Amino acid sequence: MVFGKIEYLNLLPFHIFMKRFTKGSQQSKSMQYKKGVPSDVNAKFSSRRVDAAFISSIGAKKYSHVNLGIIAKKEVLSVLVIPNEKNTSDIESATSNVLANVLGVKGEVLIGDKALKYYLEGKPHVDLAKEWKNRYNLPFVFALLCHHNQNKLYKKIESNFLKQKVKIPQYLLKQASLRTGVAPRDILNYLNYISYDLDKKASLGLKKFYSMVSYKNV
Repeated sequence: MVFGKIEYLNLLPFHIFMKRFTKGSQQSKSMQYKKGVPSDVNAKFSSRRVDAAFISSIGAKKYSHVNLGIIAKKEVLSVLVIPNEKNTSDIESATSNVLANVLGVKGEVLIGDKALKYYLEGKPHVDLAKEWKNRYNLPFVFALLCHHNQNKLYKKIESNFLKQKVKIPQYLLKQASLRTGVAPRDILNYLNYISYDLDKKASLGLKKFYSMVSYKNV
């Protein structure tokens, strides 16, 4: 199995879970990872160079997925627009660029760990998930765990991941901090804003987003 791995902090708990889930199993022996930012992983999945990945919701609509995603119930802290007269997309993103257009928020789109660092510096910004929540009172779904086959395996991953709270070992937290430049306490606080359960309300948020998108322009 080849898994598309996005090494943003918002997926740190999932990657820790997967390492434990596959440990000593047949999947562990055959597991391979292809790393990349969301836009890269989307392309690898679409061309079947990876079997499964968290795919940006804007591109996930046509693929099989389980009820796991990257979801913001309110604000998200890591998907921002920096006020600017010129609209600028983030090349690492897919969904967030479209979301900014849908909401009519003008400026420079910034996503991921670099956006979290920007937020922590207290600079002016618009949190796109918060803006979405304020307007529609719904969560925003940024990505879905999509797969090409082995549906039973991914349903098992969904079930096991959602029923436990993943504890992040201190050494992995420190590694993540060194890699991103975000303090351990800020990483833990940030993860409180991330949900992974594509529940009924999150599904309604996703449906609302899809209804507002013109795929001719994506």
